Amino acid sequence: MRKQKGFSLIELLIVVAIILIIAAIAIPNLLRARMAANESSAVGSIRTLNTAQVTYETAYPTVGFATTMAQLGSPAGTCTASSASGCLIDSVLTAGTKSGYTFAAGAGSGAGTPQPTYDVYGNPQTANQTGVRSFCSFEDAVVRATTAASVLATCDATTGPLS
Repeated sequence: MRKQKGFSLIELLIVVAIILIIAAIAIPNLLRARMAANESSAVGSIRTLNTAQVTYETAYPTVGFATTMAQLGSPAGTCTASSASGCLIDSVLTAGTKSGYTFAAGAGSGAGTPQPTYDVYGNPQTANQTGVRSFCSFEDAVVRATTAASVLATCDATTGPLS
């Protein structure tokens, strides 16, 4: 009688089943880790926007705080600093989308010239896929957070600080 070499069909099916079970356990953890990384990047971007706002207001005191991302940022390529394009943030953040989040800058609750207030926002592009929380800040420079179910359009002291 001749002895067969190799694996039987049952053995191969068992190996494939084990691989699928491991994948079913690992993929949700990978997605959670990616969302956590996106949220960390968003918090860093909000802090960068706070710093850029203070720098912009110092550089252009007759204008005050910036009310758009374009005023803070730079177009792709070379940049010449002005009140219309401060060259304080990179072109990716200026475009408003980075690491699964969308970012915006606004005038805040104050009006006038120079602009006395600002708001900056970071909301997930797709709730519960690219991030779970939304982030914002205003002139007190405290990064604040809320759940993605309530996408931030305003930022004030009632929005809880990042914990």
